[in-house]
Amino acid sequence: MSDSDLHLRNQLCFALYRATRLIQQIYRPLLDELGLTYPQYLVMLVLWERGTVTLKELGAELDLDSGTLSPLVKRLKAAGLVTTGRRAEDERSVEIALTGKGRSLRERARDIPAKIGCATQMQLEDIVALRTALGELADSLAESHTAMAAAR
Repeated sequence: MSDSDLHLRNQLCFALYRATRLIQQIYRPLLDELGLTYPQYLVMLVLWERGTVTLKELGAELDLDSGTLSPLVKRLKAAGLVTTGRRAEDERSVEIALTGKGRSLRERARDIPAKIGCATQMQLEDIVALRTALGELADSLAESHTAMAAAR
């Protein structure tokens, strides 16, 4: 191990933390115009893509637990963007669906990805490669976390 191994700027975690914090700062004013927080925007992205989902499916898609998702969905419901209800075939499952207002918000959000892409000052193919690499990193870390938890 060298002394530079413990330099802040050499830490993968810090690079990811810093990039995440900065990208969310760029998202904030764009999402403020829609009346959404960043986590709410992620929920809406899933709903715009998949339509109706259960809370469990939403949690799996976003890698969040129901304790985190329930308040998000509750606020989206209060804003009139989603409805919730129990599934007829399984009363234990909470189903989340877009309202007309929620569906129409998609059109207003349409240019956000392009604005974020411009803010990165990267070429599209570099953004795609980075997104792929980060997805692979997340998958590897999830696998490692599971293995470490099992070994405890």
